[in-house]
Amino acid sequence: MVIRNKESGPTSYRYEYIAAVSATLSLVASVSCAGWSSPTIPALLSLESHIAISAAQGSWIVSILSIGGCAGSIAMSPMVERYGRKCTLLVSMIPLIIGWIMILIASNVSTVYVARFLHGMAYGATLSATPIYLGEISSKSIRGSTGVLIAVMAKIAFLLQYSIGPYVSFRSLAWINLSFPVIFLVTFCWMPESPYYYLSHGNEEAALQSLHWLRRTGFYNENFLREYHQMRLLVEKNRQHHPSLKDLFTKQNRKSLGLILLLSTGMQLTGVNAILGYAQTIFSKLDMNLSAAEMSIMLGVVQLMAVCIPTYFVDKAGRRPMLLISSIGSFVGLIICSSYFTLNAMGCVTEAYSWVPFVATLGFIVSFSVGLATVPFAILGEVFPKNIKANANAVFSVITSAIVFTVLKMFQVISDGAGTYVAFWIFAICTAGTTVMMYFFVPETKGKSFDEIQDMMQRTTDKVQKRRTTCC
Repeated sequence: MVIRNKESGPTSYRYEYIAAVSATLSLVASVSCAGWSSPTIPALLSLESHIAISAAQGSWIVSILSIGGCAGSIAMSPMVERYGRKCTLLVSMIPLIIGWIMILIASNVSTVYVARFLHGMAYGATLSATPIYLGEISSKSIRGSTGVLIAVMAKIAFLLQYSIGPYVSFRSLAWINLSFPVIFLVTFCWMPESPYYYLSHGNEEAALQSLHWLRRTGFYNENFLREYHQMRLLVEKNRQHHPSLKDLFTKQNRKSLGLILLLSTGMQLTGVNAILGYAQTIFSKLDMNLSAAEMSIMLGVVQLMAVCIPTYFVDKAGRRPMLLISSIGSFVGLIICSSYFTLNAMGCVTEAYSWVPFVATLGFIVSFSVGLATVPFAILGEVFPKNIKANANAVFSVITSAIVFTVLKMFQVISDGAGTYVAFWIFAICTAGTTVMMYFFVPETKGKSFDEIQDMMQRTTDKVQKRRTTCC
């Protein structure tokens, strides 16, 4: 007997949100490592530090996280398909916990380097596995908002570091950060594995149980049976050949690969990680009544508030509008900061206007948060077939890690050698180029099922191929 379902209400997604929030606690644990550098580097550079470091060593402490992120993405990618999304996220906490223990006992900078590399491995692993898990457990009507949780939790992690770091000791902060992966492990171990993973391994009973836990409808509910049938068809379709990295470069996936290259590059070339990682160092250049630590806390609060905006609008306004608004706003904020630091470098009297770059930085963070910080993860979980999604996420993480490392390392080099204004001008120019590229190449995936999105990407690829053939 098939039971027809009433119109779904907000409460019908309760357990999907519970699983999504629990999964993204892994990001609070791992992204805290990125925010950790903002209060910690000034402390380590001070004369009172028990670990003496130079400015160059400080830049390595900040940027080596990205090298570990690249390694973590590559190492954990096979685990996602072989052992599951849930298992990968749980295992990713091991290097994170070891890293914080090393920070606790560190007496020299070499130990800190190794710890940061381990932190980066966890960072890369969680960023690879979390979007897949969220995309596969969420109903299509809330997939955008659950994807946005990735950025929300990341901003919570930064805010915690900005708020706590300046006021506790080096080792006390490590103890606090060590508690985050423990909290994640305790909560996420009770969550279900993705039903898609179970189906791809032929375990239909477990897939039904997982989907039932998430949807909380009867096994004979019409919508439940329809969704489960669509999942089976999609898995069978993707199972026809064994996934490999080469599949990313086939004709039908080439556009999706180009899309994630654009999104990952565009996100990072805004310089957001440099601004967040060196927040206290940048703000120390401003002559304001607030301390650099207090301005960093304000920055963390503002970005957390801003990143919550897409949670409510990304499934209504659409991905493209949010991305374009975000890119344009980020460009404006960077231009203002670039102009201020240029005038300051020219010797102009700018002390009375120190609030301008601070407000512009807040505006940049708000703009970045409403689109560029959130929407790419939602799109990433949608545009690739299930059987190659793990490889696609690994590629996304590797590219992101490589760009982040370059940006973080070169920001310090350029700022010390040529001036902070040069780095900000480079960020502004790159953001302008990203905006133009996104306008022409990013499709709208709002409200579409995985099947519909795959068909749309295939049609777009076919049109491009026909156009090329006609031109020839």
